[in-house]
Amino acid sequence: MSVISEINRLEYGSPIEVPKVIDDKQVAAFVDNGYIVVPDLVMAAELDEMCADLVQISRGVYPCEGIEPLPAATPEKEVLRNILCIHQAHYISPVIEKYVRHPQVCGVLSQITAAHLPYWDGSVMCMQSMMFVKPPGFQGQAWHQDEIYIPTRDRSLVGAWIALDDATLENGCLHVLPQSHREGLLFPQRPHGDDDEFDFADESYGFDDTGEVPVEVARGSVVFFNGYLLHRSRRNSSDGYRRALVNHYCNAWSRLPWKLKDGETAGTNHRTGCVHVAGVDPYHWMGKEAADKAVRLRTCKANEGA
Repeated sequence: MSVISEINRLEYGSPIEVPKVIDDKQVAAFVDNGYIVVPDLVMAAELDEMCADLVQISRGVYPCEGIEPLPAATPEKEVLRNILCIHQAHYISPVIEKYVRHPQVCGVLSQITAAHLPYWDGSVMCMQSMMFVKPPGFQGQAWHQDEIYIPTRDRSLVGAWIALDDATLENGCLHVLPQSHREGLLFPQRPHGDDDEFDFADESYGFDDTGEVPVEVARGSVVFFNGYLLHRSRRNSSDGYRRALVNHYCNAWSRLPWKLKDGETAGTNHRTGCVHVAGVDPYHWMGKEAADKAVRLRTCKANEGA
């Protein structure tokens, strides 16, 4: 190990090596369009493991305050039928944490996350996991930009959307507005007014969406999209689930002014509980926040009382 490498190891922690997965043309397409699809990135056995663990999480097998344990005999269909999404499952599930760190997924992320920055070294961290179940009849989410909810300092937020099932027009696949990330503009939001099609979250507005593109993908594909990219999904009109593991990542060098606590400001806050997945951890010296296991199970509010 060189003297420089040893200094970097001590200051930033041991680097995580990941493979290069895509070519320069795909990286440029991501920077230009705000999203790319990488087919067959996750193997069938891995997808099956995630689907099985989703049931275990939903049963309350992993102790946490956000999910009430269910009787062991509860049928799988009954376990999942009211769940839209489980937030931060990687806090409690070693299986989901493993896939947050998936080498091929993180390899792509090490090439695209901050590819718009000239001196970025490929370092990436993960701050959020979301297990979407989306049973039959459940609504989608109206137009929105993820950066509204998870602010980064350098426009490096990226969602990695792992398709656990084929995602189709019928079951409510993603729709994106290519190149809507370019200016770095966060659009205003308002109630969407369409409870039949979309869940309770507000919609972004003030743009022309005639260039909307549906992103139909096969099971095992991963959709990567920038945090400023406008995207939405529609109701699941099929008779099956549209399951997906969606993790959010950003440049590890970007301080993360997220979920401010009393007395914190965007200038003083940095959430250090993120999972380091590629390259170095520049904030290694700050230590890690204790995991609070703040896992949240989200039902589809638009369906309540139906």
